[in-house]
Amino acid sequence: MAKQILYIEDDEQIGEWVRDHLKESGYVVTWLTSGDHAAEYGEISDLIILDVMLPGLDGFTIGQRMKKSHPDLPILMLSARTSIEDKLAGLDFADDYVTKPFHPDELIARIEVLLRRSGRLSAQVVSLRHLLVYPEEHRILDTRTNEEIILTGKQHQIFQHLLNHPNQILTKEQIYEAVWREPYMDGDKTLNVHIRYLREKLERDPSSPEIVETVRGIGYRVRV
Repeated sequence: MAKQILYIEDDEQIGEWVRDHLKESGYVVTWLTSGDHAAEYGEISDLIILDVMLPGLDGFTIGQRMKKSHPDLPILMLSARTSIEDKLAGLDFADDYVTKPFHPDELIARIEVLLRRSGRLSAQVVSLRHLLVYPEEHRILDTRTNEEIILTGKQHQIFQHLLNHPNQILTKEQIYEAVWREPYMDGDKTLNVHIRYLREKLERDPSSPEIVETVRGIGYRVRV
């Protein structure tokens, strides 16, 4: 089951960017622009991402209250305030403190660490031929070498989207528009290129794929 993230950020541009990246990474996101109603989401959230500078109550006050009412709920502070005093104030109650600007992949990695540490990541594993896939940890293990397979952001999003629809044939248009979030242009080879590189990492024999199958004239599927 996808993890629920409560995200509190009043900057519209940053908020939309972070929310979209979290959703693309498989999380369910509730985005609030102030902490006025944060307490209502404490019970259903698996993690909180919290800005410091907010209208009304500041992030430190909101975070302290949420931690008091939900001690096991991980809190990640995400702030432009970089002074050591601010970091120490945040880490007095929060589980991590990330300063802006930041790379979205780093944010996802820190979220996964906090979820794993809190025991909120399940042990769900999908076995695909020689692969063990841990969807909620965004991790793929090659059982032949016992080594982790590292995908790029787009490769991961494509593979995750196919995994979210097991055994279902998805058209190129459906995959492209879900991953790139823009209309698919007929004849565009972008997806084909990413699929080729994805297969080079996942398949025993990329020229004869067993995991990411091509359904001629329609699209692709992952048979589970």
